[in-house]
Amino acid sequence: MSSSKTIGDIHRWRRVLSGYRTPSALRGVWELAITAIPFGLAWFGMYLALSRGHFWLYALLLLPAAGFLIRLFLIQHDCGHRAFFANRQLNDWLGRVLSVMTLTPYDHWRRQHAVHHATSGNLDRRGIGDMDTLTVAEYMARSRWTRLRYRAYRNPAVMFIIGPIFVFVFQNRLPAGFMREWKSWVGVMLTNAAVAVAGSALIWAVGIKMFLLVHGPIVLLGGAVGVWMFYVQHQFDQTYWAKGEAWDVHEAALHGSSHYDLPPVLRWFTANIGVHHVHHLSSQIPYYRLPKVLRDHPELRETSRVTLLQSFACVRLALWDEDNRRLISFRELRQRAAMT
Repeated sequence: MSSSKTIGDIHRWRRVLSGYRTPSALRGVWELAITAIPFGLAWFGMYLALSRGHFWLYALLLLPAAGFLIRLFLIQHDCGHRAFFANRQLNDWLGRVLSVMTLTPYDHWRRQHAVHHATSGNLDRRGIGDMDTLTVAEYMARSRWTRLRYRAYRNPAVMFIIGPIFVFVFQNRLPAGFMREWKSWVGVMLTNAAVAVAGSALIWAVGIKMFLLVHGPIVLLGGAVGVWMFYVQHQFDQTYWAKGEAWDVHEAALHGSSHYDLPPVLRWFTANIGVHHVHHLSSQIPYYRLPKVLRDHPELRETSRVTLLQSFACVRLALWDEDNRRLISFRELRQRAAMT
């Protein structure tokens, strides 16, 4: 895993990257079409395969269906950054429509995600739009019960299986983090109502059993991959965390967000969100222009780079070591304690 600290003047990079921000309406329509239409076809294909007993085809279609759902969420994500279309209202209304399929209320998520971008890597402002991360000192100061609870939260089964179910089925039904703000409540409740209407229509058309057997696995698999992507984008060995005046939003963007270098097919289904360090440095760049940034500026390729194989080692990382400025595992902490 590479995290070059000699990339140069980050403020200069922001000026350079501003030239990639302008979205194309034609490209946006094309990207939406090649994602939404195949998603609908895959969904209907799974239904037909299941209803006719072709379980092998049902299982075969599940992966691309989940992939297209992830891509729809990332189109919603670009809408939230005003990066998909040039028109703000068009971004917002497309994001709201897509939120019914992704089970992620657009307006509330957009505000929560803006906080994430503004506070990423800031030890003084954790808790909204990020993975719960304790420092070694904080963990050691906790009670035995609190440590056990944190270890359970960091368990891969909880993080990537139970966690997505909780987030997409339950947590997204309330404006978590903004419970006192009426605008968040209105947006979330309207999304819930739209989800209920759309779900009821599909249940009326195909039956509740078919609906759950088709849509349930798509959402759960897509959610699990989505959580995994977000995890690797910020929870890697040489990531960036700081507090007080030592924290810098631009340093956090470039060095606290990974370049998750995926194979081409996975890069396509995840809409280049793996180029996360560039995205955090200039969030209004449309996802389809991120590869061009790397082609034009190859020095950004190795910055905070994590390969697919390397990413699996990120699962064990759980605690921020402030002295060595890196994430470590519970096992490494135990080994240190045994040596003292």
